[in-house]
Amino acid sequence: MVDILAVGTHPDDIELGIGGAVAALIRQGKTVAALDLTSGEPTPHGTPELRRAETARSSEMLGLTQRLNLGLPNRWLRDTEEGRIAIAEVYRQLKPKVLLLPYWEDAHPDHVAASEMAQAARFIAKYTKTEMKGEPYYAPRVFFYFCIHLKKLITPSFVFDVSDTLEIKLQAVAAYHSQFYAGGKERGDDLIARLRAQAGYFGGLIHARYGEPFYAREELGVRSFDPFIV
Repeated sequence: MVDILAVGTHPDDIELGIGGAVAALIRQGKTVAALDLTSGEPTPHGTPELRRAETARSSEMLGLTQRLNLGLPNRWLRDTEEGRIAIAEVYRQLKPKVLLLPYWEDAHPDHVAASEMAQAARFIAKYTKTEMKGEPYYAPRVFFYFCIHLKKLITPSFVFDVSDTLEIKLQAVAAYHSQFYAGGKERGDDLIARLRAQAGYFGGLIHARYGEPFYAREELGVRSFDPFIV
């Protein structure tokens, strides 16, 4: 069982969207695992071997010790029965208390398909009388994170303070040299600057230096005001 499972469409999506939160949660003692649905290849400057090495370096920077990859088809990802089952079996294996999934709306079709599959898998993971591996399980909480492809501002359900871990996130993103720097150093530097600016904006909403937004499709309930009394 893990506390949190972050699901990414491609290796580097988790870093881009919630690398700061993942690093912070691990440093708080939470057990965090990552699941990438595709290899992310082919890309103009990458190879499967290079992408795996970059992912390993990035994961080490964040503190991730458990990261899985389902090897689903990059660029042509579709919401399929086989994909849902593969994701659901990971849920049944790891039994996460919280799922962090790609936002359901995006300019990248792979991200939309990944979100749809990952949400559906949460439900079918609880099926009984099935040939799926593992015991039935339904993750109690699911939140969504924003990736970089949609040029749109959406009001978050809450913002996670990443003031102490943003630099770790940016280093983890930069570890994907084939994706962000091989096409020219300026391209990578521009991305890092944009991620810092975005984190500064969301951090400002909660009077913090840096923040990362999260979104919920359901109302959030609380039993105590303790998290709000600091």
